[in-house]
Amino acid sequence: MEQFQNIGVVARLEHPEVIDSLKRLVAFLRADGRKVLAESKTAELLEDAAIATISRRSIEGTVDLVIVVGGDGSMLGAARALVDLNVPLLGLNRGRLGFLADIHPDAMEEGIGRVLAGEYKSTERYLLEMRVERDGETIGKGLALNDLVLHPGRSVRMMEFELYIDQQFVYSQRSDGLIISTPTGSTAYALSAGGPIMHPKLDAIVVVPMNPHTLASRPIVISGDSQLEVLVGTRNELHPLISCDGQVDISTEPGDIIKINRKPTPLRLIHPTEHNFYETCRDKLGWGRRLDSLRPGEKVHR
Repeated sequence: MEQFQNIGVVARLEHPEVIDSLKRLVAFLRADGRKVLAESKTAELLEDAAIATISRRSIEGTVDLVIVVGGDGSMLGAARALVDLNVPLLGLNRGRLGFLADIHPDAMEEGIGRVLAGEYKSTERYLLEMRVERDGETIGKGLALNDLVLHPGRSVRMMEFELYIDQQFVYSQRSDGLIISTPTGSTAYALSAGGPIMHPKLDAIVVVPMNPHTLASRPIVISGDSQLEVLVGTRNELHPLISCDGQVDISTEPGDIIKINRKPTPLRLIHPTEHNFYETCRDKLGWGRRLDSLRPGEKVHR
């Protein structure tokens, strides 16, 4: 197991609970003999003149681990920023769901302490990279750990587009948009739109239409190494947006081509040894518990 001696901390949300957890985290790491470095905006939240600051460019080779304090949104932003820097991420959850940030703040010292003692496991997650081409030139790029979403923005009108996978025409569609999701993102927006839940280890991409104007259009699960192209319909009266993890929007025009593929470099996440994907689903999505855990005399309602 790796020795995490130099640890970077990242937090972006200026919420009291986030700042409180951040300060507790730094105090714990220092007491445990670790060197702590804070991203520049995080250092402002700490208001600690003694803490060393670090920039995105200087993270690689300087820190062994980055701990993100916040919710899944904070983890998504950190993932996109740091995926190329070969630094694993660990999440301290101060958000709502916590599919990615899986250490609870009430158990922070115990959970992070065990990770630092070598009691952890790591998983690799891949991101999707996207570029928008107009007249043969790239006019925008983006990355997504969860999903890329083609949507009409503030308009309520349907849009038209064509989908190609590995240069093969799949369909033309009129709908509210299209979600292209990784296995990591299958429990996020894609799930709300009727997509399947995929285990994070799967090498796959799911394509989920949003309210298609046909009863026959259903989610499609394809190979993770597929090359996707979405042609924005030339008859559209609106300018659809392509959203990366719901945090970055790029405006498109009729005739633009959106090209999407898996990013070659994976992201590494650190989890406590007891981390279990199915347990997380039971907890966050309200799945049923084991039948043998029923109390004596309690009946199963069918």
